[in-house]
Amino acid sequence: MTTLAVRRTGFPFWLGVAAAVAAWLVAWLVAAPLALWVTFELLPFDVGTPLGDAVAFFLYDVPKVLLLLLGIVTVVTLVRGFFPPEKVRGALVGRGEVVGTVGAAGLGIVTPFCSCSAVPLFIGFVEAGVPLGVTFAFLISSPMVNEVALVLLWGLFGPTVALVYMVAGLSVAIVGGLVIGRLHMERYVADYVWELQGAGTGASLEIKLTWEDRVRDAWAYTEGLVKRILPYILVGIGVGAFIHGFVPADLVMAVAGPGNPLAVPIVVLLGVPLYSNAAGTIPIVQALLGKGMAVGTTLAFMMATTAISLPELIILRNVMKTRLLAVFVAIVTAGILFVGYLFNVLIYT
Repeated sequence: MTTLAVRRTGFPFWLGVAAAVAAWLVAWLVAAPLALWVTFELLPFDVGTPLGDAVAFFLYDVPKVLLLLLGIVTVVTLVRGFFPPEKVRGALVGRGEVVGTVGAAGLGIVTPFCSCSAVPLFIGFVEAGVPLGVTFAFLISSPMVNEVALVLLWGLFGPTVALVYMVAGLSVAIVGGLVIGRLHMERYVADYVWELQGAGTGASLEIKLTWEDRVRDAWAYTEGLVKRILPYILVGIGVGAFIHGFVPADLVMAVAGPGNPLAVPIVVLLGVPLYSNAAGTIPIVQALLGKGMAVGTTLAFMMATTAISLPELIILRNVMKTRLLAVFVAIVTAGILFVGYLFNVLIYT
């Protein structure tokens, strides 16, 4: 293995980092009062009106969500830089079924994969000899319980909701991976994927980065992430603002409140065709919770949107046969429904 060291040092760089942190803190503190001032003082909207409330929601949530992404995701990405995909795959090869599945689900939280990278991720794991059940545990966990979802949930709703979502998502990923592993459905993986197994081995290049290099790389990743998902964030916040301002609370309570026993499957069906990610979904969830949607129902909606969305299923169809894809959808859907009903019972009884 060849080692390449990269060196960059400089006081101006760290002074810039300190200034950026200070600016982030100031922006976080002024976001709420500034949104209210712009909406009700600078713009001709009245407090308590549907349109005024919707505009205030939008103007407050856009900077708040972007600040959370820019600040905390940079820190998470900095830490995650010590766990590149090659190390993730290597850590899962040769583990026992249970240990590997739990480890894969846990690693899914801190790795930068989403539905758009499902095919290369799936091929890479199979090529490295990672068992199918372990691979699926990672596939479920990575988009569902990623760092963006946890950061936004923590910032918007506090640690309790974020931790509840993490535990629920990990439980679905672990159980789903174990069940798929026990079913021994390797024959339903696309043939060309197995033909790649064992290929691509050889010498690798290890690059040792300084802390300045790691900070630069973390910021570059976060900047690219925000640019990539910004349209989904704006659409999600726009939908959330509309719900917050115009959708009657009685309607949300009737369709997805704790009194409707069919609320969980309804929101799961609504979530499947949506093409979004956690960052775009959470502002909608924020508004729905404010209108009275049950917490378990909310968790089910988020999980369905991120783990079994139609675009991801279309992508996964390229690497697995219909029967395996159907089993994957059935297991994950059953897990999401169970989590939704469980948390509704725990919280409302």
